[in-house]
Amino acid sequence: MSIATVSVRGDFAYVYDESGRTICSVPLAGGSLQGYTNSSLSIKRGAFIYVHDERGRNIRTIPA
Repeated sequence: MSIATVSVRGDFAYVYDESGRTICSVPLAGGSLQGYTNSSLSIKRGAFIYVHDERGRNIRTIPA
């Protein structure tokens, strides 16, 4: 399943597939969406960027 788009509403980033169905939601926890690809999305929280897969699982943490 691929990420088609991501929208931010309130304190969550909502991930959608090509059909417009919600795949998952990822809490921003005071952070901000930095960007997304067809397989991941990046959220900056404090001094780190958290990379999540299309299911919302954290796959990498990078110092910002």
